[in-house]
Amino acid sequence: MRTRSTSLTRVAACLLALGVVTGCSGGSSGGTQSAAAVLARAKTVLDQTTSVHFVLTSTSVPSGGIGARVIGGEGVAQRPRDFQGTLKILLGSTAASIEVISVGGKVYIKAPFTTKFALINPEVFHLKDPGGLVDRQAGVTRLLTGMTGVKSLGTARIGDETVHQVRGSVPGSVVADLLTTADPSKPVSVTVAIADQSGQLRRAVLTGPFFRQNTTSTFTIVFDRYGEKVTIDAPSTG
Repeated sequence: MRTRSTSLTRVAACLLALGVVTGCSGGSSGGTQSAAAVLARAKTVLDQTTSVHFVLTSTSVPSGGIGARVIGGEGVAQRPRDFQGTLKILLGSTAASIEVISVGGKVYIKAPFTTKFALINPEVFHLKDPGGLVDRQAGVTRLLTGMTGVKSLGTARIGDETVHQVRGSVPGSVVADLLTTADPSKPVSVTVAIADQSGQLRRAVLTGPFFRQNTTSTFTIVFDRYGEKVTIDAPSTG
């Protein structure tokens, strides 16, 4: 009787939690899939989409002495390698937002207090071409295919969606190619949330020494608006 009562209590707790924040592992179709299967499905869905909107934020960013670094942003990445949006740059202790367009491997920015775009080398900001985010070989999907020590964290809620959470780690070199890292030799902890119904990668939380060695910071990337029709053209620099 005690076992049955305990089971009923756990079920009730799960049902209550579904309405607030977290579901229980196995409480949805995502809970019955292996972590590897969830990651593989998310990679397929992301590889097949024509575009995706994302929001990038960061926490525990050290101030001063890290040079110009990207600490946040928002935009749309479109196949094959196009991007349009705004990136937040930290220059010493000062943060600034710059408009960015990437077309055909060329990156253009419009700096604050300017009216024209200029062609730049994104490495100036320790940044990779943001158009590569949806590249099937070098983009975000490398976080899914390169993850080791994979562990399912069960299901949770993001807005109206049930998501399956998976945790693992990826080589620092992978993150260096995608975003930035001060120590490519250190692995980066990654937790991803993948929509149960659509298989869309909804969120990736990365923790590692992104800005300074031996200093742990966090990047969070939120993805939505898969397949949105957008037009991205190279801007005039005249």
